[in-house]
Amino acid sequence: MGIKESSTNNENRKIMEQQCPDIYAINLISGRWILSICYHLKQRTLRFSELKNMIHGVTERMLTLQLKKMEQEKLIMKKVYAEIPPKVEYELTDIGRKLIPILEQLEEWGKEHKNLYQNNSL
Repeated sequence: MGIKESSTNNENRKIMEQQCPDIYAINLISGRWILSICYHLKQRTLRFSELKNMIHGVTERMLTLQLKKMEQEKLIMKKVYAEIPPKVEYELTDIGRKLIPILEQLEEWGKEHKNLYQNNSL
């Protein structure tokens, strides 16, 4: 799924991330489903199946990959309960919760842009 570690593209990404905190941050939350996952987790802790049902169009495999990436980046915390069947819950970490005001600003910007675009396209 990711970029080959030895590729020029990967090296360029690393250099850009080192030089520009904006690009580093964007790369952390890039991915088709990450912002959607954050949006749903900002309300409460959720189980995998709850997230899957809330995010229309995401496959189990893709949700698993995105959650794994988010956990590696310390945006979410995964809690596994020793039960049969296994119970797994996800919640935003402190650093993940710091994304909430940014997500809310993006939401407002998106609404404004969408309204302008739709009104200008008539």
